[in-house]
Amino acid sequence: MIRSMTGFAALTREDEQGTISVTLRSVNHRFLDLQARLPPSLADLESRLRAIVQERIGRGRVELTVSLQLRRQPSIAVELNEPLIDALAAALEQARAKGVVTGALQPGDLLRLPQALAIREKAGTDGEGPPEEVRRGVEAAVISAVGELDVMRGREGAFLQQDLEGRRALLAELVDRVARAAENGRKTLETRLAERIRDLGADSLTEPAAIAQEIVRFVARSDITEEIVRFRSHLAHWQALAEAPEPCGRKLDFLIQEMNREANTIGSKAEGEEAPPIVVAIKAELEKMREQVQNVE
Repeated sequence: MIRSMTGFAALTREDEQGTISVTLRSVNHRFLDLQARLPPSLADLESRLRAIVQERIGRGRVELTVSLQLRRQPSIAVELNEPLIDALAAALEQARAKGVVTGALQPGDLLRLPQALAIREKAGTDGEGPPEEVRRGVEAAVISAVGELDVMRGREGAFLQQDLEGRRALLAELVDRVARAAENGRKTLETRLAERIRDLGADSLTEPAAIAQEIVRFVARSDITEEIVRFRSHLAHWQALAEAPEPCGRKLDFLIQEMNREANTIGSKAEGEEAPPIVVAIKAELEKMREQVQNVE
């Protein structure tokens, strides 16, 4: 099945526990290259999330980004500046001894001193991690994002398949044309050689049968039947791969290489003036197909 390697998907899910955001990007690559960016609290989920992506994506450079914001009541820490309080208490004792102040230091007195108390939010405990329900939510969000990415890659793949199928049909027509042109060229060569031998004079031919056999051998060197058969088999194999359910991009790339080899051989063997322009057209179509196949999963 022809599917594109290029795609994008993003989703955000919110509930009373927090917000989960997932982003997936994929571009061309020879193999599957998956890069995952997760918050530290979800590091142990990475292998599971990778497996989820690999179940649906077989080829391409894929970037998975997951962000998580939990709705937790902040933990407050109140820190007492003990050196300052000790110094303040000592100063007050001296003031009491001199009769300058009376009474003990009250809590309200500390609150009026910004340096005496530090109130800050506690950092989350690393070992605590998100609740199990949140972790299941992350997995579900990644599954949904992969599904969306898969749909987009399939939709773009449909356009690729339409273009490639048109070019495959054109190649089949060009191969038929070059086969006819090469056959015409072969017959013309055979006739030309026979006329040339007649022009040399019948008396000089000591063994006409041997000469005729040599003509046949020489002309047979321009026979491209074998190459045409192989080329047509590659086109049939292409169609089978394109209609099969599994990814076929690398196999299609290999088929294009094989068809290029056959086209080169046809170009070097085919006789006549009609064949070379057709071979050039075949190679041009194969190059266009090769460029398109680079984006097929």
